Amino acid sequence: MQSMRGLFITVEGGEGMGKSTNIACISDYLRARGVDLVVTREPGGTGLGEDVRNALLRVRPEPVAPMAELLLLFAARAQHLQQVILPALEAGQWVLCDRFTDASYAYQSGGRGIDAAVVRALENLVQGELRPDYTLLLDAPVSIGLERARGRGELDRFEQEALDFYQRVRDTYLQLAKESSGRYHLVDASEPLAEVQRQLLVICEELFACWAPRHRELPQRGAPRQ
Repeated sequence: MQSMRGLFITVEGGEGMGKSTNIACISDYLRARGVDLVVTREPGGTGLGEDVRNALLRVRPEPVAPMAELLLLFAARAQHLQQVILPALEAGQWVLCDRFTDASYAYQSGGRGIDAAVVRALENLVQGELRPDYTLLLDAPVSIGLERARGRGELDRFEQEALDFYQRVRDTYLQLAKESSGRYHLVDASEPLAEVQRQLLVICEELFACWAPRHRELPQRGAPRQ
């Protein structure tokens, strides 16, 4: 028996890209068109995930080992998938997620220097073959993002890294987009908010117009990507 699966859309980007504001814009657009939508975030989305989020964002005197950071994120992701994402997709709902595993490639592999093969192994273990259907990447030069982030007030632990860390994160995101075979949609987030949202809504209109309910089985968890 096949089940109708909802669409899984993620929004990615470095610091100061305006993800929260723009996700609200996207969700308003989709809900106005009758989409049954679940909006969530990573790390977060569950009680455990929010605990991990608070632990990782908090500025602390001792350094956090990159591997500890990565494993905590995937622990939160496993809970998020089982408690929120998979049930919603199985019920035919769309899921709009503020960051997902691409952020682990960008931050923990690109930024921290963990071998991408380690991230890929965890991705396959936790997600099986499940990947986002579409990813919207908000991209701007690092200097613009940092200026915006610092203008918001007190900085969290990820917002206090060195400049080259953020550049590696951005470079990794752009490489993922280049290799994505159409999953990624690049948005110029250096523009004023109204223009950024215009770009986003053009993409959303295209996705909504092209999407038609279709029956397909959810990928089985635990099946590694080849």
